[in-house]
Amino acid sequence: MKKTLTPIEKFKDGDSIQGFFLCVEKHLRHTRSGDLYLDLELRDITGHISAKIWDNVGESTEKFETGDAIVISGNVESFMDRPQLVIRKINRATVQHYSRYGFDPALVVPTSMKDPDKMWKELESLINGMKNKHLQTLVSKIYKSNKKKLMIHPASVKMHHNFRSGFLEHILTMSQIAKKICPLYDVDQDLVLSGVFLHDIGKLIEINSEYEAEYTDEGNLIGHIVIGRDMVKDAIETIRNFPEGLAQKMEHIILSHQGRYEWQSPKMPSFPEALLVHMIDIMDAKMNLMNIALKEDSEPGKFTNRHNYFRIPLLKKNEPK
Repeated sequence: MKKTLTPIEKFKDGDSIQGFFLCVEKHLRHTRSGDLYLDLELRDITGHISAKIWDNVGESTEKFETGDAIVISGNVESFMDRPQLVIRKINRATVQHYSRYGFDPALVVPTSMKDPDKMWKELESLINGMKNKHLQTLVSKIYKSNKKKLMIHPASVKMHHNFRSGFLEHILTMSQIAKKICPLYDVDQDLVLSGVFLHDIGKLIEINSEYEAEYTDEGNLIGHIVIGRDMVKDAIETIRNFPEGLAQKMEHIILSHQGRYEWQSPKMPSFPEALLVHMIDIMDAKMNLMNIALKEDSEPGKFTNRHNYFRIPLLKKNEPK
């Protein structure tokens, strides 16, 4: 299978294909004669396509759910002048069972261009380099216990770094910025770095993201700020002799990192390290949003359209003359 995987953008009428896709919609329907069939919407990083399963419907529907990565073989047919996939075989795809055949989640969902394993090692090095042992222990404890989620989690559902491993990319860039600018100010660098590492940690519970990112019940009802504060508070209680004042500062950084009440921030930054975490967070998030807008634009000319986060035409990157 590995040699003949076909992305959706290359589908042509009459093709016999096999590949890995994300099932974004799944509906059990009836034909006019009353027979059951499965009506699917599939996606990979190159596009979308409608798909149908006409045979062995009962057996097929038990093999996967909406939101699953799937492996299929089938034929491309034209229906109302649009390509449609008629599926012969289908199964749920997992890295454990299908990686040897070429399955990688990066085939079916947008993914960071940076290697998550390398990002993790860089973050580990930064954590190990912290001089404040209480903060180092706190960050290390939370990161190690959540490594599986951290390796794949997006930083948001629909905003900045909203792709697989986006959380790691966001935190790594923020920490690199912090290392460069903290020496310019009279601040506690380890406190800033700890705030960078943990300010969004509640998103690991706020967002459910195996493949399709969506808010959990806790995310909708409580939100990542309060969830993150509780995660940090619980971890601090397991660390012997953690200074009370330092604990309060860590909680405040998490509660104030959004920086504005209208952005659902319970507090405003009240000391330099908290303000710096907020500013670094905003800078990296907005730079990523601008890069996304420029990358996704398909308008001719020097400027994008206004349909982006900033709601203004953005100057495209042009080669110097």
